Amino acid sequence: MLPPIMVAVPETMARARARCATETNVDQPTVLIISDDAEFSSAVTGRWQMERSVPAFTLMTGDLWQGAEANGFELALVGAVRPPVLDAALAAFEATGKPVLFVAHDAQAAKRVREMHPRAMVLRQFEGWLDALVLVGSESLRRSEAMARAHTAEQANRALEPQAMLGRYILEQRHTVNNALTSVLGNSELLLAEPGSLSAASRSQLDTIRHMALRIHEILQRFSSLEKELSCAAKPLQTEAGRTPRALAAGS
Repeated sequence: MLPPIMVAVPETMARARARCATETNVDQPTVLIISDDAEFSSAVTGRWQMERSVPAFTLMTGDLWQGAEANGFELALVGAVRPPVLDAALAAFEATGKPVLFVAHDAQAAKRVREMHPRAMVLRQFEGWLDALVLVGSESLRRSEAMARAHTAEQANRALEPQAMLGRYILEQRHTVNNALTSVLGNSELLLAEPGSLSAASRSQLDTIRHMALRIHEILQRFSSLEKELSCAAKPLQTEAGRTPRALAAGS
């Protein structure tokens, strides 16, 4: 199944964007192609659809792009458009930090973009430029996806950090708590071992204290077992992480 290609026209822009978002896989990246040359857009989408991994496409002319949001796309490809539109499009994508690739017809246009927009990628339309464009575009999308996953993982780690701090605190304090429990258990057992020294009600209360102390001790033992299991699980990951640089160096 080929990915959706949305061709935006002025009166249906918002409706078409919503339809494209519905038809596109949530995890499928979207490439925006801005060009006044219809053959350029057709050539790019046709060549990309020969690849195994194909993004969704949104096609716009230069005049229509003005006012569109750059954040809705993972990659922008800019072809032949008027200079004011070109500068505005490149500046908008540079502000978002997302990759943008300008395909230049001549050396003068390529030089101008490199000087005015150093963060933009520039590709000349030499022989085989379509293959180069798809290669660079695919790598840019993979990099963006990796960065997005890293950002998501970082946010998840931050959300779990308070719980991790609490867990570390409990593990650090378990020896202190165990010492206190040893004292409680020892004294309660000594008192219970003396017949006739306490009333029946006092012995019942003391026996409850002893049983609750034993339950707390069991919980702390589970913490210790969990710590050992986590340590054993982390060792293979640490070993693999340590081997990776050496393996890469040996293979290079």
